[in-house]
Amino acid sequence: MPRPNGFAYEAHPDGAVHITHHGRRATVLRGDRAARFLDEVTGADPQLVMARWTGDYKRGNERTARAHPRNRG
Repeated sequence: MPRPNGFAYEAHPDGAVHITHHGRRATVLRGDRAARFLDEVTGADPQLVMARWTGDYKRGNERTARAHPRNRG
């Protein structure tokens, strides 16, 4: 199974799960959502699962946005 690239998660004793992306907090899951995330991340590709749960996944417009004048240099 591939290692997550940029994503990491940490389960806390109080039941919360903190998901970070390149060291910055992306989201915090608590309660039932945290339990469902932990079940899913152990059975699938962690990179894709964390990207989906945080909403940080390819949307198809990255190449177009990169060429926009306000995003250049």
